[in-house]
Amino acid sequence: MSSSPSAPESGPPAVTRAQFRSAISAALTAMMLGALDQTIVSVSVPTIAKQLGGFEWMAWVISAYLIASTATTPIYGKFSDLFGRRAVMLTAIGIFTAASVACALAQTMPQLVLARVVQGIGGGGLIAMAQSMIADVVPMRERGRFQVYVSSVWAGASVAGPVVGGMLTQYLSWPWIFWINLPVAALAITMVRRSAVGSARKLRKIRIDWLGIAVLLAGLIALLIPITRIGQGVPVHESANLAGLGFAVVALTYFARHELRVDEPIIPLSMLGEPIVVLGCTVLFVCFFIFVSMSVLVPLRMQLVTGAGPGDAALAMLPYTLSNPVSGFVCGRWIYHYGRVRPLQRLGAALMVASMAALALISPSHGLATGIVLTVLGVGLGCQLPTTLMMLQNSVSHSMLGTVTAVSAFFRLLGGAVGIAMLSAIVLALLRDVLPADAAAHGLEGLGGLLGQAGQAGISPDSVDRAFRYMLLGCAVLSLLNVFCVNRLPDVQLGARPRHAAIEAE
Repeated sequence: MSSSPSAPESGPPAVTRAQFRSAISAALTAMMLGALDQTIVSVSVPTIAKQLGGFEWMAWVISAYLIASTATTPIYGKFSDLFGRRAVMLTAIGIFTAASVACALAQTMPQLVLARVVQGIGGGGLIAMAQSMIADVVPMRERGRFQVYVSSVWAGASVAGPVVGGMLTQYLSWPWIFWINLPVAALAITMVRRSAVGSARKLRKIRIDWLGIAVLLAGLIALLIPITRIGQGVPVHESANLAGLGFAVVALTYFARHELRVDEPIIPLSMLGEPIVVLGCTVLFVCFFIFVSMSVLVPLRMQLVTGAGPGDAALAMLPYTLSNPVSGFVCGRWIYHYGRVRPLQRLGAALMVASMAALALISPSHGLATGIVLTVLGVGLGCQLPTTLMMLQNSVSHSMLGTVTAVSAFFRLLGGAVGIAMLSAIVLALLRDVLPADAAAHGLEGLGGLLGQAGQAGISPDSVDRAFRYMLLGCAVLSLLNVFCVNRLPDVQLGARPRHAAIEAE
């Protein structure tokens, strides 16, 4: 496809150097709050379930947060375009903080799960609003350079979260994994309030589409709960799953028809009709499908096949975790100098296909080879994630920046939720022939039970590895979808540099 100029961009408002630093610091602090919570809780869930009772609720401590945050993300984007980024971000932090207190005070597992739902409602706005706040003050050409800070926040949370969560649970008590959110949230609130950027810009009377919000939330929740249950080992054809999926189809179809009739649609369907938005969101969906799934399933494969402990498996993932922000930094420098994103997207898509195929063919016992392949996979993802987000932001006017950023965040989260559920179900289905007849009695309803009871159930490592190999080959085939999409994205030339005095002074 021939090179195509970027769409005219109204651009971020002019800000002083102090305002620029304040906005960036506030956005990254809020992002750290959301990212840390997603990694710090998982390691403590077994201890929480043991102390509160109700192991059947254990998986929902994580899933409830992910479902709520995924469903609410598009709404935050629309609200931020209407009322300003700062007000919406403060609301999200407030909800998140109040829910963290409720989580720490929970006395039963159902109470904790309910509090995690509310916490997810707040968390849904943290990441999307942080990305939008950065886009508010950083011109498009320079935006790639600042993606390294975003990637570093995620990398730091991925490394520090499990360690901090384990230490707090072991040496203090599990509620401290939620109490620790309070000082970070207080810092984030202070920094966001001090930021003069992102205030409300529209003074006209605004009509909020409450019916559209309710239908969208109902449809997305009805979609995500069956997807999550399937990943936990519940059959697809189970009646509750079929009912939820059927309701989701009806609700989301009605939502699409309803959005065509309102003045202020939550998700403008005209935007979703743009090929660049459809292709870009597909790329992000596939990237997070792979990114989240491999973060969970690759270390699980190592533990089941090689007998590695959780600590060793986590260390083996460091090349994957760290290569992503490094790749993002290099891509940001490239974009700053050349202004083009499609060469990076093509490289990233090709690397992702090759590395997924290599993971399927290499035994997890070959530590060095696995580390090299995981590094290549991290580089491939790092080439695609920030560049695709910038392309999407460049495709709309500044008045739609929050909406398109939140929609892209939604598709990333949806890709992660669908990926881990679908691939977990595939592995369990491939192992069904070798599972004992009384698998439920062994606690093998999901991959977590498989990890804990595989040895007792007499499942051979070779059988487990074969299932993972087939799953990884399927991921390699799916990754070809990104090759198809990036070759059909326009070769946009992002805005000329330099355009921002505060950034140029950097």
